[in-house]
Amino acid sequence: MKISLTVNGEACEVDVSNNTLLVDILRTHLGLTGTHVGCDTSQCGACTVHVDGRAIKACTVIAPQADGMNVTTIEGIGTPDDLHPMQEAFRECHALQCGFCTPGMIMQAIDLVENNDNLDNRSIREGLEGNLCRCTGYHNIVRAIQSVADGG
Repeated sequence: MKISLTVNGEACEVDVSNNTLLVDILRTHLGLTGTHVGCDTSQCGACTVHVDGRAIKACTVIAPQADGMNVTTIEGIGTPDDLHPMQEAFRECHALQCGFCTPGMIMQAIDLVENNDNLDNRSIREGLEGNLCRCTGYHNIVRAIQSVADGG
């Protein structure tokens, strides 16, 4: 089947089978490998992207559902020379180690800050429950998100 979607501001048309996952469309068909595949069961959050402005796990969306979507991936939020404020906060707060979970974690974090007022340690941790990190212990991730939520 042929589907059309907008990815990182650019219109795309891809020919895929009807059971192809959005994460596979992004990685295999469009070459956007910043969106990671961690578990294929929607448990880890490594594949988190924004769809129509909200964070979703790209492994939970199949091709027919993706038709017409507006998708933003980690590649669409900043550049190496002009990082998104959340990317900069993760760097400044040492909120990553191996980096595997980082793209999905950043996409979820942006959604948290954009859609919640008065974030505190507890609400940030609750908002990250669907995103797993096996390296950091979350302390610096929470600190990075809090710094952006606080405007700095």
